[in-house]
Parts: sequence; C-alpha cells; structure tokens
Amino acid sequence: MNPLLDFSGLPRFSEFKPEFVTPAIDQLLADCRAAVKQAESADTPAEWEAFVAPLDDANEKLGRAWGQVSHLHSVMDSPELREVYNACLPKITIFYAEMGQNEALFDKFKALKARSDYATLSDPRKKIVENELRDFRLGGAELPADKKARFMQVQEELAQLSAKFEENLLDATNDFALFIDEATQLAGIPADALEAMKAAAEADGKPGWKITLHMPSYLPVMQYADNRALREQLYRAYVTRASELGKPEFDNTALISGILKLRHEAAVLLGFNSYAEVSLAAKMADTPVEVLKFLDELGVRARPYAEKDFLELQAFARDLGIGDLQSWDTTFVSEKLRVTRYSFSDQEVKAYFPEPRVLAGLFKLVETLYGLHIREDSAPVWHPDVKFYSLTDHNGQRVGQFYLDLYARASKRGGAWMDDVITRRKKADGIQTPVAYLNCNFSGPVGNKPALFTHDEVITLFHETGHGLHHLLTQIEEMGVSGINGVEWDAVELPSQFMENFCWEWDVLKHMTAHIDSGEPLPRALFDKMLAAKNFQSGLQTLRQIEFASFDMHLHDDFDPSGDRTALDLINDIRQQVAVLIPPAYNRFPNNFSHIFAGGYAAGYYSYKWAEVLSADAYALFEDEAEGYGGVLNPEVGHRFWSEILAQGGARPALESFKAFRGREPTIDALLRHNGMA
Repeated sequence: MNPLLDFSGLPRFSEFKPEFVTPAIDQLLADCRAAVKQAESADTPAEWEAFVAPLDDANEKLGRAWGQVSHLHSVMDSPELREVYNACLPKITIFYAEMGQNEALFDKFKALKARSDYATLSDPRKKIVENELRDFRLGGAELPADKKARFMQVQEELAQLSAKFEENLLDATNDFALFIDEATQLAGIPADALEAMKAAAEADGKPGWKITLHMPSYLPVMQYADNRALREQLYRAYVTRASELGKPEFDNTALISGILKLRHEAAVLLGFNSYAEVSLAAKMADTPVEVLKFLDELGVRARPYAEKDFLELQAFARDLGIGDLQSWDTTFVSEKLRVTRYSFSDQEVKAYFPEPRVLAGLFKLVETLYGLHIREDSAPVWHPDVKFYSLTDHNGQRVGQFYLDLYARASKRGGAWMDDVITRRKKADGIQTPVAYLNCNFSGPVGNKPALFTHDEVITLFHETGHGLHHLLTQIEEMGVSGINGVEWDAVELPSQFMENFCWEWDVLKHMTAHIDSGEPLPRALFDKMLAAKNFQSGLQTLRQIEFASFDMHLHDDFDPSGDRTALDLINDIRQQVAVLIPPAYNRFPNNFSHIFAGGYAAGYYSYKWAEVLSADAYALFEDEAEGYGGVLNPEVGHRFWSEILAQGGARPALESFKAFRGREPTIDALLRHNGMA
C-alpha cells in the first residue's frame, strides 16, 4: 500500500519513496474533485454535515499527504524528490485555485449563512463560514470567466516561482565551500566549530578545515575569526547568494521581478490597489498605511538607541584597529565589545547548554505552566537525528505529539520553523490528536559529546516550541479553526515570541544548564551578566527588523513592479531612511529573502514586530502577578494563557482572545521595556 494514502496514524516516513508521490496525489485530487462535485450538487443541502464535513474529510487527506511531501522537500531534499515535488505542485495549486473560484460552493456557503438555523451553529463553525466567504472573494470566485482563468494561471505560476526561489537559495548555499589548510588563518574560532569544520573536510576526503554558508559554520567565522579578510570573503559569499554575482543558474533576480508582477496582477484582478491590501484582508492590521505608521513610530522610538549602539561599536572597533567599521566586522566587534563590557562570551555560555539539559528544562517549563508531561516516544522518522515526543495530561491522556529535527544538513533548508502534521478534529471515533514538526538548524554533536547550544539557539528552540504548543494545545475540534488554522498571520507569532521570554528567567535557566565538562549549573553571576547584556544593541536589531518589514510592505504596496526601479533600488532607498550602518553595494539581500518570496510572509513580515507587542504585553501579566506568587512560573496565569489564547486557535479574532486574556487592548509599553527602550 502507498504509505501516503494511509491516514490511520502517523506518517510512514521510513517507507517513503519519491515514486509514491504522483500516484497518491493524483488519487487524492480525484477524490477531492469528487467531493466537490457532490457538494455542488443541487441534491446536497446547504447544511454542515451534508456539505462542509465531507469536503473537510477529502481536503484533510490531501493536505496530510502533500504536507509530508512538502516537509521532506524542506528537510531531506534530493533530485528525485525535487522532480516529483515540482511535477505535482502545479496540480495542487490548480486544485486549490479552482476551489477558491468555485461559485457553486461560494453560493452554498452563502446559503448556509442565510439559513434560519444558522444561529444554532457553534461559534467555531460560524467563524469558518465567515472565513470561507472572505476567502472565496480573495480567491476570485466573483470574477468573470476570462479573469478567473487568468487568476488561476497567475496562482500556478506564483507557486512555481516561489518553489524555484527556495531551491535556488538552497543550491547556492550548498554550492559554496572554502577549504583552509593553515590553522593560523582560523585564529579566534572556537574549538567546537573548528572540530566540526575539520570533520566536514574529512567527510569530503580533504585535509584541513571546510567552511560553508550554513549557519553552524558561517556564524562562528563572522563572530570570532580574527582574520578580517576571511570574514569579508564569507560575508560577500553569504549576501550574494542566489544573485547575478554568483552562478547564473541560481540567480533569483528575475524570479523576484516575476513574483512581484504576478502578485500585483492578482491584486488588480481582485479589485485591490496592491497586493499588500490583499494580504491584509485576512490579518489584524487593516491597511498598509496603518502598518507603515506602526513601523515608523517604532523606528522613531528605536533610532536614538540604534545610533548610540552604532557609535559605541565604531569607537570600540577603532580600539581593535578597525578604523572603517564594515558589515563583515559588526558581528565580530559586537562579540568583542560584549565580552569586554559584560565579561562573558557566547562560547562561555554555550558550554552550559548541552542539548539533553536544554530539552529537559524546556519540558519542565511546559509541565509547570500547563500541567502537561512530555516524554520521548517512537515513530518512523526521516533522518536518524530526528526525535519524536508525546504530550500527555495529568491523567496520562495524549494531548498531542511532535517531531524534533534540530540539526543543520545540506539537504535541509535554512532557518527554523514549525509545521502541522495532523490537526485536532472531532471524528466519528473520537478526537484526533494534533501532531507538529519542529525544525531548527543547529550544530549537531561532535565526537561523543552532546550538541551544545548558544543562548540564541535556546531562544530559537523556545520560539518554535511556542508555535508547536499553539498547534498542539488547541481545544477547538473544527479543522478550519483548530490549532494554527485560521489565526491571523500577524498574530501567529504571539505564542512563539511569548515563549522566548522564559529564556531570561533564572527559575527556568537554572533547571536547564549543566557545564559540558564539570556538570555544574550556570552560575548566577554569569546569568546576571547575560541579563545585563540582554538588550545589548537592541536598538540596532530593532531598526534591522523595521528595515526588512518596511521594504516588504512598500514592495507590495506602492512599488511599481513593472517600472524602471528594482527591488534592490527600493531596499537601498529604505536603508538610507532607516539603517545606521549601510551595507556594501554588492549586498543582494532581496535575492535571499525567502520569508517574503517563498515563505508566506509577503506583506506580512511586519507581523514579527506587531506580534511582539502582543507577546510582550501578554508576558507582562506573568510579571505583574509574579510578586504575589513568588515568580513568573504561575500555573494559574499559565492556564489562563492556554484557555484564552492557545486553546482558541482561530475560532475567534486574535484581538478578542488577547483581550480575554489581558482584560484590555494591547499597548506598546511592555515591548519597549523588554527591549530596554522605555
């Protein structure tokens, strides 16, 4: 039996072969089309059980099968898998575009809403109907036939261009390798990073050390290498990935232009002025003007801090003999300044965060806040490094499960992300429990020692776990608004950024550290130094995020994709207004900005900062209650956060969930305070 057609339990990754993909997807698409035909029929009444539920059943199977294929394409890419993925992607895109334009289904949903007994539907079901009506309009259901056909063609082309953008970036990243024979050229780089570089060279049958553009290799060079020429060489290679300054076959420049033109065309077909307006139709923010005003206001608050940060960096760089501070120097000089000012280094801290202790501490936090238990479990996986866990309540009942894929490898796209495998849903035989993927790109174990994480990597792990908990702890049983489904994109980062705050709490960290050699926990004195350094250069970091978010919003709002100016021209203009450090002219950031060209964040990158306002304000309630309770790890507030935010999924507007938890509208004060900019 084709494992992609088995929905009785967890995915059968150990049996997966690329040749299973096309027959499975073809069969599931045929089943979905049959379900659509039945739903369209005049004999099918506009009732939930007769019309919506069968569609959900068919679409869920397609989503689960294609989700496995997409996941493997992201984490275990191969030429064979890439070929079938790209062959099936247009079919999937066309089906969803057809669904979005199906007037008969649109009319059925309108008829369902118009029924006299509509008021008796549950709130989650009503929210699904509202979302469907909105999405049919955004999918082109109201367009005339000729425009419908073109809109569908645009969606198909966009899907292919986005997939190609991500593949080019992965290929360009993998294509670079620098072999160093002289140890003196690598002075300053920590021993564990050098060990990994040596092992990488040995794996290629070469002497010396191999440096790549994957984060576990790239970052230690930029942060610690005394060799300035080496840092510049690596920086140039990294910021010109997938551009015209590298191999032509990996160049994303034409794809950027094509994607922007198609998005604009889709928006105009739907009657919007810009793609940004289409994007915001399903978000908390109402208009591009509102988003840009928010970013500008935050930028005004952050700029004095950023300018101060930059002047300090320049002055310290001069002390190090660097008279002209450049982009390839900032990470290096920042680390040296932090060590001087706060008397600790990232490497010193990293020794206290071995993977087993970090995971134990993370799981203890979940247990304390929500009364849940996380235990390692067994399931077929796609790579030997992948672990699998079950989440249970105090009665031993399963709440959810998740896969954890922590380490970087050549077949895996960069960054960190959470994705859903199975969604919580009420079925005839009971509740289907949710399953999630948590993916990171950390350095793996070297030799017989466990992997060590920097504090930043610990924060990343907590962030992705926050997304995972949002999906796993839902109490909603209707698939369209269960877990992360139906949550406004600019609110989806709330639970993830909320979790990051606990990485700065002594009561959490003391349970998740043990020195790799001595086994001693993190000393309180070192933690206090980390805390003092928490907002080190937060002004610069905030402006950097505002730069990216403003670029994204202008690119999709008032930028003319058919005009003479390019995306590169636009980001250069925005940098002149926003940035305090201007990168070199060869920097090709747009060419590797996969968040907006391949990752769903188009006209939505601002949501990181938007949601940070929500998450900081939500966490402030734990801080407010800490004095009376004896710390922030308050299960009572934890359960309230669970029930009002995590449990609700997309069953009600995110602002309503926030107000139910906090008792009021969100304010920016906690964010500024947490970033040292109050």
